[in-house]
Amino acid sequence: MHDFRSYPTPSRRDFLWRSACGMGGVALAALLPHPSYAGGLQGSTNPTDEPTLRQNGLHHVARAKNVIFLYMDGGPAQMDTFDPKPRLQAEHGQPFAMKMEPTQFNNNGNTLGSPWKFDNYGESGLPISSLFPHISRHADKLAVIRSMTSEFSEHTNGNYFLHSGSGFQGRPSMGAWVGYGLGSESLDLPGFVVLNGGLIPPGGLDCFGSGFLPAAFQGSVFSHGPYPVANIQPPDHRRAAQASTMDLIRTLDQEYLENLPRKNDVESAIGNFELAFRMQGKVPEIMDLAGESAATLTSYGVDAANEATKIFGRQCLIARRMVEAGVRFIELTCPNVGSDRWDQHSNLKGGHEANALAVDQPIGALLQDLEQRGLLSETLVVWAGEFGRTPFAQGSDGRDHNPFGFSLWMAGGGVKGGTTYGATDEYGYKVIEGKLQIHDLHATMLHLLGVDHKKLTYRWGGRDMRLTDVHGKVVEAILS
Repeated sequence: MHDFRSYPTPSRRDFLWRSACGMGGVALAALLPHPSYAGGLQGSTNPTDEPTLRQNGLHHVARAKNVIFLYMDGGPAQMDTFDPKPRLQAEHGQPFAMKMEPTQFNNNGNTLGSPWKFDNYGESGLPISSLFPHISRHADKLAVIRSMTSEFSEHTNGNYFLHSGSGFQGRPSMGAWVGYGLGSESLDLPGFVVLNGGLIPPGGLDCFGSGFLPAAFQGSVFSHGPYPVANIQPPDHRRAAQASTMDLIRTLDQEYLENLPRKNDVESAIGNFELAFRMQGKVPEIMDLAGESAATLTSYGVDAANEATKIFGRQCLIARRMVEAGVRFIELTCPNVGSDRWDQHSNLKGGHEANALAVDQPIGALLQDLEQRGLLSETLVVWAGEFGRTPFAQGSDGRDHNPFGFSLWMAGGGVKGGTTYGATDEYGYKVIEGKLQIHDLHATMLHLLGVDHKKLTYRWGGRDMRLTDVHGKVVEAILS
């Protein structure tokens, strides 16, 4: 047996020099299991398995690191926003010349021309409605898709389809899939955040759920009020006690976990509790706009006279701050403008103008701010509703739901700006060129994030599930 007392005692400098790599290894071992540092993709996993190890690298080079999804609840009218139709204007008030498909309310009237003028903007000459004077300044950043379709013409199922690729309740949201595949770059904030402007969409919180994915990937909903997350700021005298409680819970959970055959659900719960504890320090900081300049606040409309603009302006500014903090997927819902979302079954002019007033200035400022900070090139911005609207009137001055052809746009993060893709007929009713489905939108979003939508899977119900199911193609024409 060796007598270790016979070895010379090393000096402090010698000890640090010899053990430097070992200390680095200890630090690395602590960091690698955390999704913020692991990098790479989640592979296909079985919920009964140990936590999935992240592999190094993506499926291909990513153009975007983050997504800001501007959800336009209710379905903006394509012929009133980004798809001008001169024939619709010429035949305004006349009987509609095409066969009408059944609609939500079947109260169909005559051809309804757009109340707004279109102009061409930017070097690309992209046509944009006068509803969007601020967004139009960024025409050369936008790739407008005019040939999107949906399988559903009712809000709840349409929202599930837009968010999860399935028209039925309980499937993981696209934000959850992105978090599952890529993890988060933030230690102290969720990877998927929903900034609620006041209107949770039809379909409810399941639009942001994790479905069969581990619960840690579900969307965290932040409200627009003074307290975005309940109990986010505990009394100071409780902080030390809370930290001690967390330590005890962590120890007990670990002992319990070691004896379980199925661990994912418990691990998700543990992860969510620990994240919630860290959020108490980070959320108040990121929601506090006091450090932003007066010019920035004004550009976003945070001090606007219109209350809905204030709300959405604050959301857009917080979305930029969350991108800077490493949040992977941020969804913004619409504020209440006093009418029914973008869902104008009557009073099309008043309703669409109120909704556009709420979001136009903030979105324009968001695009400008991201570009000035060097963030737009790695942030994918998506503007979309769940379907479009009919070119003929509902009653005399509204538009009914239309899943047969509608518009959305994408910007930043590898998208070719100043472009359009696809086409609807002369009335803007149905797609006649480059027909796309929501699965194609999801495939393209994942592609820009460096993910092959066919390879991002999760074993559930006896098969490898994916966001795009068995569908989806990347829209190569809009990629830069």
